[in-house]
Amino acid sequence: MRRWLGWVLVGVLAWGQGVQAQPMPQPPGIEAKAFLLMDVTANQVLAEFNADQPVEPASLTKLMTAYLVFDALKLKKIRLDQKVPVSVRAWKMPGSRMFIDPKMEVPVEDLIKGMIVQSGNDATVLLAEAVGGSVERFVELMNQQAKVLGMNQTGYRNPEGLTAPGHQTTARDLATLATRLVRDFPEEKAYYAIKKYRYPGTPAANDTNRNLLLFKDPTVDGLKTGHTEAAGYCLIATAHRPMASGQERRLMAVVLGARSELARAQEAQKLLNWGYATFEGVRIFEAKKPVVSAKVWKGKADQVGLGSDRDIVVAVPQGQASQIKTEAAHRSPLMAPLNAGDVLGEFKVTLDGKPLRTVPLTALEGVDSAGLLGRAWDALRLWIR
Repeated sequence: MRRWLGWVLVGVLAWGQGVQAQPMPQPPGIEAKAFLLMDVTANQVLAEFNADQPVEPASLTKLMTAYLVFDALKLKKIRLDQKVPVSVRAWKMPGSRMFIDPKMEVPVEDLIKGMIVQSGNDATVLLAEAVGGSVERFVELMNQQAKVLGMNQTGYRNPEGLTAPGHQTTARDLATLATRLVRDFPEEKAYYAIKKYRYPGTPAANDTNRNLLLFKDPTVDGLKTGHTEAAGYCLIATAHRPMASGQERRLMAVVLGARSELARAQEAQKLLNWGYATFEGVRIFEAKKPVVSAKVWKGKADQVGLGSDRDIVVAVPQGQASQIKTEAAHRSPLMAPLNAGDVLGEFKVTLDGKPLRTVPLTALEGVDSAGLLGRAWDALRLWIR
């Protein structure tokens, strides 16, 4: 008898009694060319405007530079204490600088701080040379990484963000990059909360982080500012505040093309406050805990737990958590061997019949193949079935 791979719906859960559907909340008026509010914890977009419109990223470009630098550190291609001789090219960079010169050899960690806190174009170019061997090769790596992350509307022409033909992105792509940056390098995000930094021996000018929210909102811990004449004033601001369960909930506001340094901070703050006040985070399942238990054939174990390596959290308008519905489905039949982490199903969350999140379900543990007799017995049972 022929068998094929299908899907099994294993459960539908309603969180409360059905009530009349309510319209989704509308964001406040935001004075910017484009904006996007992201619930990073729930991986949901809460509000957006012109999120797919091509824009210049200005110094928000440095988020991709940082991503590649952090990755190089993780892979031990460079070290934090590694001293990098300052090149003439880096020294001559226009715009924001940390004021390093060719007489210096600057540790990588100080260059990171100079790039993030001072938005130093000189520090950024020197890091690009240290990681890529040349600026040109580093820009190739930036574009390759953008594709890997799914930033399909982004094109890089330099590592620092100065205006150049074809150097563009979107609010959605920037949200994707910033989200991956804080998730993939959680320890390194502490650099973005530094309020002041100056490398010893350089002028004290330009030693203050331009993210004004770091000085006004204690829940804000990043992320990056940007400004050019063409881009206007830009800011990606991240904040973390507790959910009702006591766990951290992170929101991220992307504001592009505001009219001033103060305006970009005010508009980002407005989005963050609205997001926290209007939506609540609901944790549905804990990380690494089984959402469902699935039947396994031809294995040493006959069941495997399916879950997620992160908490499954959704953001819903305040007071609507009771309307959440969930369903889980998995491939069937599941045949051993299975590896921990194999994607075997999906978990869907809806509100008023509209999708909120779809989360892949993975095997929480591996299942080895059974012996010859066990495999033969299950093969017979499948054939009869």
